Amino acid sequence: MAKMKAIEAAVRVLEKEGVSVTFGVPGAAINPLYAAMKEHGGIGHILARHVEGASHMAEGYTRAVAGHIGVCIGTSGPAGTDMITGLYSASADSIPILCITGQAPRARLHKEDFQAVDIASIAKTVTKWAATVLEPAQVPGAFQQAFHLMRSGRPGPVLIDLPIDVQLAEIEFDIDTYEPLPVYKPAATRKQAEKAIAMLNAAERPLIVSGGGVINADAADLLVELAETLDLPVIPTLMGWGSIPDDHPLMAGMCGLQTSHRYGNASMLASDFVLGIGNRWANRHTGSVDVYTKGRKFIHVDIEPTQIGRVFAPDFGIVSDAKAALEQFVAVAKDWKAAGKLRDRSAWVADCQGRKNSIDYLRKTHFDNVPMKPQRVYQCMNQTLDRDTTYVSTIGLSQIAGAQFLHVYKPRHWINCGQAGPLGWTTPAALGVRVADPQRKIVALSGDYDFQFMIEELAVGAQFKLPYIHVLVNNSYLGLIRQAQRAFSIDYCVQLAFDNINMDAGEAARGYGVDHIKVVEGLGCKAIRVHRPEDFAPAMEQAEAWMAEHRTPVVIECILERVTNIAMGTEIDNVVEFEGLATGKADVPSALAMLD
Repeated sequence: MAKMKAIEAAVRVLEKEGVSVTFGVPGAAINPLYAAMKEHGGIGHILARHVEGASHMAEGYTRAVAGHIGVCIGTSGPAGTDMITGLYSASADSIPILCITGQAPRARLHKEDFQAVDIASIAKTVTKWAATVLEPAQVPGAFQQAFHLMRSGRPGPVLIDLPIDVQLAEIEFDIDTYEPLPVYKPAATRKQAEKAIAMLNAAERPLIVSGGGVINADAADLLVELAETLDLPVIPTLMGWGSIPDDHPLMAGMCGLQTSHRYGNASMLASDFVLGIGNRWANRHTGSVDVYTKGRKFIHVDIEPTQIGRVFAPDFGIVSDAKAALEQFVAVAKDWKAAGKLRDRSAWVADCQGRKNSIDYLRKTHFDNVPMKPQRVYQCMNQTLDRDTTYVSTIGLSQIAGAQFLHVYKPRHWINCGQAGPLGWTTPAALGVRVADPQRKIVALSGDYDFQFMIEELAVGAQFKLPYIHVLVNNSYLGLIRQAQRAFSIDYCVQLAFDNINMDAGEAARGYGVDHIKVVEGLGCKAIRVHRPEDFAPAMEQAEAWMAEHRTPVVIECILERVTNIAMGTEIDNVVEFEGLATGKADVPSALAMLD
């Protein structure tokens, strides 16, 4: 075997496990890793401006392409604590990322050394595994275990903490015989699939709820095949959006309290049986369990055994990877179809399609107001962007309205931070998506506060030539919190507006506070401001030209009216519509165009 430093062995393991790029910020306690990567030469590095940003880049990188695992790197102390939000985000959405931190020497760990913190203990609740490696010879095994855990069962993040003396110690290691550990994923049995299909077949109005696990398992094609074989409507969750194309006849809309379609909620309420695959029954999808479950039975398929029955007890639970379960379901469904055993679902499917195609279930988007209403911005996006567009977004009214009005047609083309929802996630995640796929058309979507949280990461896009388009909808408000404060009859500490003395007196955006155009340009990127709906398409054309010329991110800032309440409610049968609904085709041109 060869003698090498433990950290050199770690780099070689990273390569064997498929890592070709990392995201991070170097520092004294992790410099040995950077030295080893430089010497190795086969693993690239994107220098973030904030270590939390690096963790979100890693998540975007993982989620963009099946099989990828993003790696983020930081030094000891605050670098690790900065990445906790990224680890929480990845854990909540079942996304594997590897966080590597440096640490003080072993002999100094108990002496409150500079930037020495027990990061493994801090990270344990938001990772599948977090460990400080205290023996140099255990370093290769720790990295091997990390990738095994991230890929096995419910995917999720891992943190490895490396004292600097452990990194520098010499060990014996044979990389030539190294192999990744076999991945464990539970799989549904034929018997379970037969029972599930029999239960579905006995129902009058069944449908499928497709969750993020279907996307994670790279099983969207199987999901569509199952739906088409059984002739069953599909309701994707927000994390599962794109698992069936929005314009597919069996796509019945999204259900929920916020990111939902009116026809999706109506079809859920009309159903009597639900097959949930790879979903968590998240509360913003279900509302109260009593309303969501009343009058219907459930099958729940999830890769994690403790998810079955966590929110409510299903009538039948199956612990399985979504792809493995769908393979069994499709096989049984095809056998039953060939034998003529499947029920005719045409009337039920027609009911769901009728709701989706009805003006009565559509929200108006065609507003001519200036400043613009957000609904019109999303209509402009639908009319300007094509089916291959990948959207990246996190929390806020911008994301909620986007999910109500945008259209997604492919898996991994809606990349959204779901359960954790940290502000600032969008920009670094979009950069991670770009690193993973240099050719994809990427459009990020942010409100002004999300955009301001980690705006410095745009400099990463300029430095490393990572172009994408960022649509910034600016109402100079913490809009979602302002809307929530209505319940308390306040509008308090949520206004971002001020009179910006550095903007021209005649500039309509002067009263909106931060001059995003100047900030974006100061970070080395390009930006354009849009005030009127008819200016959006030319702005998008200009953005495409700038990206081609400069290879940097381009921000399109849309100035919105200050206050717009977006539809949401407390139950799926009690969503409040604050704006007028569509009354004719002219009110919803992009929604109807999708259905043509």
